[in-house]
Amino acid sequence: MIPHSRPTLDEEDRQAVLNVLQTGRLVQGEQVAGFEADLSAMIGASHAAAVSSGTAALHLALIALGAGDGDEVICPSYVCSAVLHAVRCVKAAPVIADIERDTFNIDVQDVKKRMTAKTKAIIVPHLFGLPADMAGILSLGIPVIEDCAQAPGSRFRGRFTGSFGRISIFSFYATKVIAAGEGGMLLSSDSGLIEKIRDLRDYDERDDDALRYNYKMTDMQAALGRSQLRKIDGFIKRRREIAGHYDLILQKAGIPIPVTPPEREHIYYRYVILLDQAEMFIEAMNQSGVACRRPVFKPLHRYLGLSGYSVTDDVWKRAVSIPIYPSLTERELFDITESIKKTGDSGGLRGC
Repeated sequence: MIPHSRPTLDEEDRQAVLNVLQTGRLVQGEQVAGFEADLSAMIGASHAAAVSSGTAALHLALIALGAGDGDEVICPSYVCSAVLHAVRCVKAAPVIADIERDTFNIDVQDVKKRMTAKTKAIIVPHLFGLPADMAGILSLGIPVIEDCAQAPGSRFRGRFTGSFGRISIFSFYATKVIAAGEGGMLLSSDSGLIEKIRDLRDYDERDDDALRYNYKMTDMQAALGRSQLRKIDGFIKRRREIAGHYDLILQKAGIPIPVTPPEREHIYYRYVILLDQAEMFIEAMNQSGVACRRPVFKPLHRYLGLSGYSVTDDVWKRAVSIPIYPSLTERELFDITESIKKTGDSGGLRGC
């Protein structure tokens, strides 16, 4: 079975972790500080704080911005539930926005309709590796948390995503673009925000009993993350090569391919297409030995029992994610391509 996702690891990655084990210092230390410096230098942010996960990063970003009981935080419906959990953790009210059909990203015009005097922040994921409309988002004047969990290395108007918002977050889960097993990071050009986050991520040996968290990253994770980050250009190049291959196959079948608007650079964390018979296609591909999935398990508005999200509902029903990651071999790519063709010939591949 060709898995839907898997990390791309090599001997350099293994040696990086082994070097930390040999020092005997496993917790937050020199490697964490180095990882913070490496990623902030790449993105172009002045300050960084590494944490234990992307969800922890979202939680601390909201705290740092002062979001709490009585506040509203706008976020798109078509995103993983970690966003919803983070908003709930600070007792703010999640305000769910619809998405753009072509890009799967948050719809700026829909956000405008949902803004109120209580709006404290907006969480903007760059979904599947494609930047959101940052010009439109920033024009709203709301503090922005950029969610770059799926998009490190993507660019909007030549600038790296993660450099636009008041604060940005990254994730290093095992199958993310940069894989460290777990881990997250927050970047900002506001030193005060990052200092507050640094204070919040570690509770021990303090003079006061203010609420803090055990959200530290380990040096083992950071060493692996640094090794992965050094290879990110190659990772993205390979993802784009595979995406180009899929583009050709699907265009021949008359299937709309992922859209990349002008001024945005896609890194293809996911390769997502819309099909009339999504479930049929997924089942047929699985039967042929290729794991395909729905890229979002369940939209946020459906968890909350809300209606009126027509674009999100339509995308959710039709979206399929095809395997795309640097460690795909040429043989596996050939097998995936043949499975797509076979599924198309059997009537399971019809564009919406």
